Amino acid sequence: MKFISAAILLLMFSCVDENSNQSQPIAELYDYNVEEKIQSLGITLQAPSPPVANYVNSVRTGNLIFMAGKGPKKDDGDYITGKVGSELSIEEGYAAARLTAVQQLSALKAELGDLNKVVRIVKVLGMVNADPNFTEHPSVINGFSDLMVEVFGVRGKHARAAVGMGSLPTNIACEIEMIVEVRD
Repeated sequence: MKFISAAILLLMFSCVDENSNQSQPIAELYDYNVEEKIQSLGITLQAPSPPVANYVNSVRTGNLIFMAGKGPKKDDGDYITGKVGSELSIEEGYAAARLTAVQQLSALKAELGDLNKVVRIVKVLGMVNADPNFTEHPSVINGFSDLMVEVFGVRGKHARAAVGMGSLPTNIACEIEMIVEVRD
């Protein structure tokens, strides 16, 4: 029994990758600057709006950041509103989800300081303000997911749920929250 335990310990230690520790330089996460990539896409990140109720934009625990839901806020401060499937097309819903991604990136930058510290977009919950007969929720939330992949490459691919809602606050077209793994 001692031989088996020793063999297992030896195997565990021999499989440790010395380059996988937390002290790995941030520059090794990407072969480009994430924030420059965002600018090259024509996106300008703004300071996020303060929450309008008793919550915060993000909560960090360990190496995870849980982002509060955001909506498709335009540069003029107004939101894209309406039900997808009756008042908005799939394409307009996609654009709203993409704009929501910009809002999330802005809030994430405010929390993290440097988006090059993002290890991975882990999980996304996309809620679509949908007509009751609408069933293409994933096509709408793809606007969010596609931008995350454009910005973070394979690290932007995430687990996801895309669901329809009977209504959303102030009739916004979509609301999306996410969980992000980060490195100091």
